[in-house]
Amino acid sequence: MENEKLYKNRVADQLVEEQLEVAGVVVIEGPKWCGKTTTGEHHAKSVLYMNDPTTHDENLEIARLNIKVLLEGETPKLIDEWQEAPQFWDAARYLVDRRNAEGQFIFTGSAVPVDKSKLMHTGTGRMAWVTMRTMSLWESEESNGTVSLGKLFENQQDVVAIKGLSLEDVAFLICRGGWPRAIFKAGKAALKYAFNYLDAVVKQEMNDVDG
Repeated sequence: MENEKLYKNRVADQLVEEQLEVAGVVVIEGPKWCGKTTTGEHHAKSVLYMNDPTTHDENLEIARLNIKVLLEGETPKLIDEWQEAPQFWDAARYLVDRRNAEGQFIFTGSAVPVDKSKLMHTGTGRMAWVTMRTMSLWESEESNGTVSLGKLFENQQDVVAIKGLSLEDVAFLICRGGWPRAIFKAGKAALKYAFNYLDAVVKQEMNDVDG
């Protein structure tokens, strides 16, 4: 994949690998722009981008007529923005049963809820879910990961580490957030991603949920 050179390992990588061993379809969920598609690409051997404007209408028509055509390809196959054609759900479940194999498909999509009235089956036993979030400081390589959150909750008294970040550095990282594109930027440019994301949520995403 073209993004491999810039790819930073994610906590979700191990979860996706583990689920591909036991489930026919792995559904990667999470907020928009947290890296779901890029992580899906990292684990997939073939990809279908449903939001590609050059093939969008054609793919929707194929999905209506014979969706199995869109599911052909080397596995695991990534179906990005699968909710564009909710019938992918039942078609993938059917193929998983027929092939009697795990690790067949990876589904990624937006946070907009899928119309479940269009789904025939729940996917129990065939689907597994992995939740992604924005990048932690360990994932962005701005923390050495020495301090374990689990140990903190165990009230251990000897949890100590030194990273060398100043108070100003920490404040900047908190304001910047963990949006994958932002970690490759510096200064005001990095901070703009969070502001632009908020603008998009207010102006468009909230309306997508229920109109």
